[in-house]
Amino acid sequence: MQATGQQAAAGSAPVEHTGLLGLGSNVGERRAHLQAAVDALPTVGISVLACSSVYDTDPVGEVLDQPSFLNACVRVECVLEPLQLLDTVKGLERELGRREGGVRHGPRAIDIDILLLGELTCSHERMTLPHEQLLSRRFVLVPALELDFEYSTPDGRLLADALAVMSLEEGVRWAGPPLAVPAQRPRRPTAT
Repeated sequence: MQATGQQAAAGSAPVEHTGLLGLGSNVGERRAHLQAAVDALPTVGISVLACSSVYDTDPVGEVLDQPSFLNACVRVECVLEPLQLLDTVKGLERELGRREGGVRHGPRAIDIDILLLGELTCSHERMTLPHEQLLSRRFVLVPALELDFEYSTPDGRLLADALAVMSLEEGVRWAGPPLAVPAQRPRRPTAT
């Protein structure tokens, strides 16, 4: 794995990362699936700071003949490093009803993508940070920019600039207010 950015040194306090997750669902009660994912994040050590509105979006990728998705973005904070966070969100997907082994880009009850994780970059066979399709998917950029219009990749590319030059062909329609931010347990002070 090649990862750069802030990393906790051995024996030092863990580094807290602010990240951006993308959520999607196109099976069953789509909004309920998204909210269940948001509600589950604090149970695995991921604090939810803010949630975007939800958007009804046309399918993109390898399978276009399927129901439309509901998508949203969530600003989070955690001490997990990229691959730890990936394992954590993939575990949540399974707990929330995502079946393994399905068709890539096919129908799914829940999809949780790691879009950004602070200034960290990662190039690994299991994941890329920032997410390799972050700057090319309207259904990600619209809710992400709702949370923070100044979002940029670690190399300084603004998400707003990517959206500004994007074709309007990929349908993204506002479908409801922001998902609810779950009550968070107070953090325990760390020993100094």
